[in-house]
Amino acid sequence: MPQKAYKNLDFLSSQEARSVRILTEYLEPRTRFAHYHVRDTVVFFGSARALPQERAAELLVHARQSEDENALRRAESAVLLARYYDDCRELARRLTIWSKSLQGATRRFIVCSGGGPGIMEAANRGASEAHGISIGLGISLPSEPAANPYITRELGFEFHYFFMRKFWLVYPAKALVVFPGGFGTMDELFELLTLVQTRKIQKRLPIVLYGADFWRELLHLDTLVRWGTISPEDLSLFRIIDSVDEAFEHLRTELTELYLEAEPAGGETLQRAAEDP
Repeated sequence: MPQKAYKNLDFLSSQEARSVRILTEYLEPRTRFAHYHVRDTVVFFGSARALPQERAAELLVHARQSEDENALRRAESAVLLARYYDDCRELARRLTIWSKSLQGATRRFIVCSGGGPGIMEAANRGASEAHGISIGLGISLPSEPAANPYITRELGFEFHYFFMRKFWLVYPAKALVVFPGGFGTMDELFELLTLVQTRKIQKRLPIVLYGADFWRELLHLDTLVRWGTISPEDLSLFRIIDSVDEAFEHLRTELTELYLEAEPAGGETLQRAAEDP
């Protein structure tokens, strides 16, 4: 008997079927989010290389004993970055506890990450420690062979296409928290800033850059203002914050005002999109 086309794995993996694969990475998460009533997320970005402080401290001890200069340099960087793993974990825990405490609210602010290690793991771990659900939008990469173990099983995803993964990171997002990271983090941050600046994202989207030392050393965006390539008001699209207490209070206030006390101006909800024919 001839094989049905939708069961032909060779065809579905072919160049000709790329549009089908792209569509599935849109439709399958959409269906699953609707089933689990995922409407609002708080997305955490940051380095996949961040470690918990105790693990980073162990690496530093071993590096000092080995007298390997390269290993020592990497271990010292790991200790510097480790603070943000722990802060991310605590912030995600607090946001999850607050979200679970909302009475009569039609929305929940679910922690969402890119599903991998480092800052992503810390975010999912914090939500798990608060006995809340969390989302992991993973991507197939040789350097990240498996999703972190703290993602809610039913809300773990594995994407092939970066642009479809980015879509689902942003579409239900109601706030973003960006921790120190590398090329991937910068790519995600600047694409989102562009979407907000150009009003392609019409909803109000609080963006927190967590870690003042890192961001102020890295970003000199006043140069863009001086050269006239962005407007001065574009610098207000994000807020640099350096403590869990401040980040939590800022996000709780913004999310309450924007999405609990009043409907946002513009932008359809994921639930409404899921109900469309």
